[in-house]
Amino acid sequence: MSIKQIIIDRRSVRNFEMRPVSRQTIAELMEAVRLAPSACNKQPWAFYVVERADKLAGLRSAYNREWFATAPTVIVACGCHSESWHRAADGKDHCDIDVAIAIDHLTLLATEMGLGTCWVCNFDTAAVAKALDLPDDVEPIAMIPIGYATDAVKPDKNRKSADFITHFID
Repeated sequence: MSIKQIIIDRRSVRNFEMRPVSRQTIAELMEAVRLAPSACNKQPWAFYVVERADKLAGLRSAYNREWFATAPTVIVACGCHSESWHRAADGKDHCDIDVAIAIDHLTLLATEMGLGTCWVCNFDTAAVAKALDLPDDVEPIAMIPIGYATDAVKPDKNRKSADFITHFID
């Protein structure tokens, strides 16, 4: 599958089979995360793969949506702000940007592998940190439920046109 087709096919999945995702598959996804670029190659991230029922329950209490409970695995993408590069001119912290790029690598490879994912950012970060017993300097940035989609129907993506978002400066 071409990268262009993977980008076209990637979608947010909100209903999963309870079939587990193999550790080998997770390892391949984490290799894609490891290879993601980051500002000054700082790699200010930690990814927690959650499969245990009690830990998944803790995540579900932080994001109480019925569909979320169908995911057999949730990957919690975390940022380590003390490890990230900060732009000298204004101090901008690139941690969230770096983690987002790594998540994108994960979701695109997951699509190629026939897995569904969804970015979840609207959750109780303190509850996630507590459920996973995260160190104080590690911030949960996004949760990525991952598994095999139960619905093969791909909804239309409502996106702005390229002409609308592209601005050439002559």
